[in-house]
Amino acid sequence: MLLLLNFTRARRSLSHMRHLLIPLALCALMAAVPAHAADCFADYKAKQDDPLRLHYGVAEISGDCTKRAARGQLTPRLARDGWTLLNVMTVFGPDGLSERKANAGQYYLRY
Repeated sequence: MLLLLNFTRARRSLSHMRHLLIPLALCALMAAVPAHAADCFADYKAKQDDPLRLHYGVAEISGDCTKRAARGQLTPRLARDGWTLLNVMTVFGPDGLSERKANAGQYYLRY
């Protein structure tokens, strides 16, 4: 009989703990989301030969928000239209978009 009473009490405790554990588990999952999941953008310079043409652009980058990742993604995107990536200048978040829009012109988020 004592065992049955203890089991019931333990069950009640688990029921109350569930209300605490679920929000804690959700917080832990949110904290585990990688930093690269946030919006990431890169500004870059590219060229075309014969005749020489240059452009400055801004592109969205997925995955890691690093210059290396940006180079890896931008090189094939630009090559499809005959452009060669010269340099990834910076990688940044959405807060840096508006200040670069005018300079990028038609190449703003094109690639």
